Amino acid sequence: MGSFSIWHWMVVLLVVLLLFGGGKVSGLMGDFAKGIKTFKKNMAEEDDASMEASAEKPAGTISGPGTPVGTPTGTTATSPASKTHEATTAH
Repeated sequence: MGSFSIWHWMVVLLVVLLLFGGGKVSGLMGDFAKGIKTFKKNMAEEDDASMEASAEKPAGTISGPGTPVGTPTGTTATSPASKTHEATTAH
């Protein structure tokens, strides 16, 4: 009762083959094997070009809250809401 017998697994295999067909299962296993081979090949490489490219680039600056994108970090920018507030209080 704890595990399935060989006959249970044979029935499951037969149902899978009937649903998906032998060609799809074979193609799926081939794609899976290619993926494993590619993964192993990439793990065996010592120098990864994508990691080298990201290591050479300096980290960018992070702007604080309220600083619009594209505004240099040392300058202050006025938002449209503050311009409206200034116009209403100037009178």
